[in-house]
Amino acid sequence: MRRKLKTKPKIVPDFTYDSEKVAKFINYCMQEGKKNTARTIVYKSFDIIKEKTKNRNPLEVFETALKNTGPTMEVRSRRVGGANYQIPREVRPERRQYLSMKWIIDAARSKKGKAMAEKLAEEIISASNNEGDAIKKRENTHKMAEANKAFAHFAW
Repeated sequence: MRRKLKTKPKIVPDFTYDSEKVAKFINYCMQEGKKNTARTIVYKSFDIIKEKTKNRNPLEVFETALKNTGPTMEVRSRRVGGANYQIPREVRPERRQYLSMKWIIDAARSKKGKAMAEKLAEEIISASNNEGDAIKKRENTHKMAEANKAFAHFAW
């Protein structure tokens, strides 16, 4: 008999922007359980975005950045007859959102010399303009999937 499907907990929207995506983004930014610190960083970066984009809504810029950095295809490893193949697969919407947020945060963390809020704001703005490290990561992922298209028939 099949097991009951696990119900995902409903995420509570954040205070300021009343958005579930921003709340998730804060959770992904959080390190060592310090949510208030993560919240401060994200809100400061949204203020910086508002300043740098001449009073454009930072939520719109953030949404555009997420849409631009989300991959449509990725490769998954599969062992067939003693060899490992990189099989291209379509990315589910939840995973697309997760990867896009993770890549933006990782790109911001990899930069040196500024406060995290500034680095994050710069990365979000550049991602919304289709440039930056997170966009490069998406392009590399798509190139890998394209290069391994020949193994698509191994998909299960």
